[in-house]
Amino acid sequence: MAMTLPHLIGGISWKFVAADSADPKRRTAVCPVIRSAATSLRWAALKQGLSRAQIYRRSSSPSLPLSPSGRIRPDLLAACQALMDAPPMMAEVENEAVVREYRERRGAQDKSKGVPVFVMMPLDSVTMANTINRRKAMNASLQSLKRAGVEGVMMDVWWGLVEREKPGEYNWGGYSELLEMAKKHGLKVQAVMSFHQCGGNVGDSCTIPLPKWAVEEIDKDPDLAYTDQWGRRNYEYISLGCDTLPVLKGRTPIQCYSDFMRAFRDQFEHLMGDTIVEIQVGMGPAGELRYPSYPEQNGTWKFPGIGAFQCYDNYMLSHLKAAAEAAGKPEWGSTGPTDAGHYNNWPEDTNFFRKEGGGWNSPYGDFFLTWYSQMLLDHGDRILSSAKNIFNNTGVKISVKVAGIHWHYGTRSHAPELTAGYYNTRFRDGYLPIARMLARHAAVFNFTCIEMRDHEQPQDAQCGPEKLVRQVGLATREAQVPLAGENALPRYDEFAHKQILQASSMNINGEDREMCAFTYLRMNPHLFQPDNWRRFVAFVKKMKEGKGADRCWEEVEREAEHFVYVTQPLVQEAAVALMQ
Repeated sequence: MAMTLPHLIGGISWKFVAADSADPKRRTAVCPVIRSAATSLRWAALKQGLSRAQIYRRSSSPSLPLSPSGRIRPDLLAACQALMDAPPMMAEVENEAVVREYRERRGAQDKSKGVPVFVMMPLDSVTMANTINRRKAMNASLQSLKRAGVEGVMMDVWWGLVEREKPGEYNWGGYSELLEMAKKHGLKVQAVMSFHQCGGNVGDSCTIPLPKWAVEEIDKDPDLAYTDQWGRRNYEYISLGCDTLPVLKGRTPIQCYSDFMRAFRDQFEHLMGDTIVEIQVGMGPAGELRYPSYPEQNGTWKFPGIGAFQCYDNYMLSHLKAAAEAAGKPEWGSTGPTDAGHYNNWPEDTNFFRKEGGGWNSPYGDFFLTWYSQMLLDHGDRILSSAKNIFNNTGVKISVKVAGIHWHYGTRSHAPELTAGYYNTRFRDGYLPIARMLARHAAVFNFTCIEMRDHEQPQDAQCGPEKLVRQVGLATREAQVPLAGENALPRYDEFAHKQILQASSMNINGEDREMCAFTYLRMNPHLFQPDNWRRFVAFVKKMKEGKGADRCWEEVEREAEHFVYVTQPLVQEAAVALMQ
């Protein structure tokens, strides 16, 4: 039975009041009220499938205060009128009550199986002046996310911002304020140690270069940058070929990354394990453990091109030469494959990647691809060894992001994965070695393209995101390493949400393998548009409940619809502020 305004007033003093029903003699005891009358009426109306206008008409016409006999009570009439004359206060109470009830309903599911949802923050959340970008929008956005049941946020901590001016001088300005803001709203934080350049990749909306002093060193010695066979230099991330050489003002790149992570730990030690719950360690372009084999900048690469190997700087070539000599094949050590095509070729356009007689499936191909992928694994191993020591006993998880390269997945050679450094072919599992390397450091395997379905992709490019996600799920299960997910592209539709829900708890050989977390791309004005926000709120709730929850999407969306309706002013504020 819905509680009307008389119940609220009567509840203040534990009085008996008449129900607002056809039987005025029916009596009910009410305790001090948690929900407002309008809140209860609207919950009931939603269950009846009424429109917003009908809900408003019903909830904005409360009954007059009645005595147990059904007559109007003069002693309560003044109180009733006073409450009705204060709509702003009533609206605030109503909204808070609905938010509280939504949280209580969500909280009842927290102990069940489910996947917590994080949301990526804008890439430019901190400005080049080391302040919070769009502070008002950020505050309203974080408050909205928390109310919607989001577990936390993911933020890029840019090397190029914090240590921009001089080696060893760190300016945490904007991040200190941003982390405190997240803490104030009760949100957890996945902090990404972003040692790459922002700009030049899918979804990059701003440009944040590497630290000035590091760029100066690259300008002096261009071989510090990844290089392709045509001599094109890539400034997105320092070549892993010089990981252990003191090429950056007397420090090695690994030392620079380690010093940065240690400084971050020391600066925010009081937030570790409580607000900051995860450190995602950047390993390459876009923060992913891979080579920059498909750079979009200046139109170099376009989907679904196969990309190009990045092993032609002098540091990488010196490693290749040493490996070839150790294998007794010095002739293999002077260069990488010269017949692997160009960035935008398809596998069958090249001699190296074609399915019949391709060089990838030859003794030389196996040697080169083994060396190329192992260099990447060693790079990850070195950084994780340092990160594990730095964040030991801080209560945070360490994670690594691996790219979901799903195009040409149906071919024999899997060319785009090979150029990126994943030695994955029809005859070899390239993700199990990565999973085993992460397992040695107790790190989380964070994988992208979770939202994609095979049939949504170009069929002629033999894309297989669903098959790829399943392969990664099998690899992480065998290596016993936790799996987390992200969507590769912004998606606000229910098809993507349902795909994520299904992938977040894959059935592998009769056993559900649940992800430890999912990070949603990304906080922006589009997310807070009414229809997108309503679907997102329902998605978060469904993820928290788990795939096996015995509730249909329609029921969850009805609850989300009401929650969105009463919190609309805050969400609109976030959307408008983000667009400014």
